[in-house]
Amino acid sequence: MTLPGHPYFSFVGSELHAEGCSLRDLAQRFQTPLYVYSRQAMLAALCPYQSALQGRAHLICYAVKANSNLSVLKVFAEAGCGFDIVSGGELERVLAAGGDPAKVVFSGVGKTRAEMRQAIEAGVRCFNVESIAELDVLSEVAVSIGRRAPVSLRVNPDVDPKTHPYISTGLKGNKFGIAHAQALEAYLHASRLPGLEVAGIDCHIGSQITETDPYLDALDRVLDLVEAIEAAGIPIHHLDLGGGLGITYADETPPSADALIGLLLQRLQSRGHAHRELLFEPGRSLVGNAGVLVTEVLFLKPSEQKNFCIVDAAMNDLLRPALYEAHMGIVNCKEATTAPALTWDIVGPVCESGDWLGRERQVAVQPGDLLAVMSAGAYGMSMASNYNSRGKPAEVLVDGQSAQLVRRRETTQELFAHEKPE
Repeated sequence: MTLPGHPYFSFVGSELHAEGCSLRDLAQRFQTPLYVYSRQAMLAALCPYQSALQGRAHLICYAVKANSNLSVLKVFAEAGCGFDIVSGGELERVLAAGGDPAKVVFSGVGKTRAEMRQAIEAGVRCFNVESIAELDVLSEVAVSIGRRAPVSLRVNPDVDPKTHPYISTGLKGNKFGIAHAQALEAYLHASRLPGLEVAGIDCHIGSQITETDPYLDALDRVLDLVEAIEAAGIPIHHLDLGGGLGITYADETPPSADALIGLLLQRLQSRGHAHRELLFEPGRSLVGNAGVLVTEVLFLKPSEQKNFCIVDAAMNDLLRPALYEAHMGIVNCKEATTAPALTWDIVGPVCESGDWLGRERQVAVQPGDLLAVMSAGAYGMSMASNYNSRGKPAEVLVDGQSAQLVRRRETTQELFAHEKPE
């Protein structure tokens, strides 16, 4: 039985599998907590983007921040993707995974001079610049090494993406981008700087977006700017429409990538911009439902007000529930169980009241069972920490019946290897 929204995770007999691998077998082999990713799920999520853009100039830049494991990056590099990065460290990861720097766009509001120089020398395709001050510094850095840096200004269109406020990035009150009203002035300024070359325009309004209207509204505002900028004599070679397409965690119904892109292409056609090269920066929609976090039930703690199911995964392993109050599906990896189905709060061992993975979940569970936290492929391991001196989990990449350890579990000694008691 395949789980709704997770076609590459299914029960075979009574055991939950990732593609052809039993999660129980993987947990016994690699221990828990354990991140498990499906390679085929990633490629299946990428396919609608590629098919919708086939035959036209485009570049799909996987957003590295969603999941930066080298083997995950390699999957997308081999599939022809570029990458959207937000730090020098992410650039180094892309290069280590075999990514092409000429397919990299460098986003982020706070690039350092060292990161700018690193990216220019590596030959990234474009800098998505987010302030006039950044334009000035980037030009200085480029001139100092005898280069010109290609730039695309990230425009803040003041469009409500109707998502969680922490992951909304296109409103006036957000720290990201250059205000729509200041964008033309910023482009004129960029065109006069000796170390810059204007390449395109960028817009990213948020994450976990489940409606098409915010994208279309943002596109209209961007196209208004493109027309004004080119009327001022500055050519725009590409449109970077960002990412942010949502996935199904519970009952969300986001549009498919090809349906969304189809609507965007229609709007471009109707406004006379069908010739533009397009860039997209998907992250969550490519890897979110391609991963699970497997955790073992340690203790059951019933009480008058709450029943607590205490597991060995915690907020340091998966921060989204504590940070966003995010709902993530949780299922027992063994379908047949003699335990009664009760309502439990699924909590971890970290010393914080906010350490929970799921609240008021109806699940049949007993100590020693394995639970799978679904939709954990994005912003799971990439946001993990060592809080409470807990080593980060291992990561496994599944391809059919093959499972490869792509990151080993951290040891306690590794956590303080760089410290020196005085």
